[in-house]
Amino acid sequence: MSPVQLLDQFTQAAINVGAEVVPVGSVASAAEYISGKIEGSLLVPSFSTAGRFKLKAALKKAGIAIEVNNFRAVAAQVEAGITGVNFAIADTGTLVLESTSEDIRLATTLPPKQFALLDPKKIVADGLEAVNPLRQLHQRDSRNYVAYVTGPSRTADIERVLTIGVHGPKELFILLVPGLSDDLLEM
Repeated sequence: MSPVQLLDQFTQAAINVGAEVVPVGSVASAAEYISGKIEGSLLVPSFSTAGRFKLKAALKKAGIAIEVNNFRAVAAQVEAGITGVNFAIADTGTLVLESTSEDIRLATTLPPKQFALLDPKKIVADGLEAVNPLRQLHQRDSRNYVAYVTGPSRTADIERVLTIGVHGPKELFILLVPGLSDDLLEM
């Protein structure tokens, strides 16, 4: 499959499970988009592309109140969290995040909104194609957490009624940022 076909398949699959997929041109454009979607504060954990592209500075410039410390104390009160993505799976619209860092886990599970920065070059076709990068993640650190995020949090374990946002974010925004990183092991 061509990169364009992978992107199209991923986008449609992610939309089908309730995510919003938004192409943006840069980290600064992503920050501007986020500023229009939240009024409260944003959890910003450390991850490599955030540092390299000065995400915190871009968010502050866009007027967003950010939280960078003491996540355990503030995670339940903030409006949103943001992370990078190791890679995505096109056929299911799934994001894959190496989330051993507690700050990454808190930013992706407690706030009602999640923003994920994804380079479109980091989309693989299916679960079979995901095996190699997953194996590499576990070889790099055998004691890590890997999260699969497919749309906003949903459950039907309460009287078989589908409920959004009980066990995680009610809204998922996938921001496509070309040139962020094509390394499937880097967030």
